[in-house]
Amino acid sequence: MKINFNIKKRVKIIIAVLIVCGIIAFAERHQSSASIRDITIKMVNVNENHFLDESDIVNLMQLNKETLKGATLDRVNLKDVEKKIKSEPFIKDAQLYSDLKGNLVVKTELRRPIARLVRNDGPDGYIAEDGTVMPVSDKFTARVVLMSGSYVNQLLKQNNVNDTEDGKNLIALLNVIREDDFWAAQIAQLDVDSKARITLFPQVGDEKIEFGKPENIEAKFKKLMIFYKEILPRMGWNKYGRVNLEYEGQIVAE
Repeated sequence: MKINFNIKKRVKIIIAVLIVCGIIAFAERHQSSASIRDITIKMVNVNENHFLDESDIVNLMQLNKETLKGATLDRVNLKDVEKKIKSEPFIKDAQLYSDLKGNLVVKTELRRPIARLVRNDGPDGYIAEDGTVMPVSDKFTARVVLMSGSYVNQLLKQNNVNDTEDGKNLIALLNVIREDDFWAAQIAQLDVDSKARITLFPQVGDEKIEFGKPENIEAKFKKLMIFYKEILPRMGWNKYGRVNLEYEGQIVAE
């Protein structure tokens, strides 16, 4: 009797699974043959970086919005369209799906810039949180720390700053600056030479801060904080023109 009960239970489970699979298959066939009523653009932009608008997303799709209305979803290769949208450096992620109202929903998430790459002999660019190198936009200018110097040309040739060890360390430095209220307000610009040695320029004060390679970041900022808290109040904000943090265990100020 116990064996018969187990067999009946398994049969019921198999039937239930087949029914569910049938419903899913029917729904997918129905969805693929459903007509597109409209295209809805949803832009996830929690950091308010308005590099793109809805019309830019439509253009990236490389589809005629008016022609699509009334067409069936099986005419649209959603994965291919997602790939086209994701090719835009400003866009971190893109998803396409249909909603219950028959709309083709395009959901995109924009990247957040953390530094602006500036140069005199060509267009500027941005570095995003994930290290992606982005172009500038004529629609929006992000208020972020500036980065100049000969190393900038090298960075602008890369797709992602994290592709090199110096680049990874540079991202770590930028994150320390932007995640600390004091440093975010005080550090205005980073000048990076061809060997990735960094000079910091403050918002307040005339001194150049020779940071060196983006290594031992925490220890260097601790020394710089000592300079601001203990040395400048006694000697005056305009006393020094150069501060060097590269030597272990000491601050050189001249």
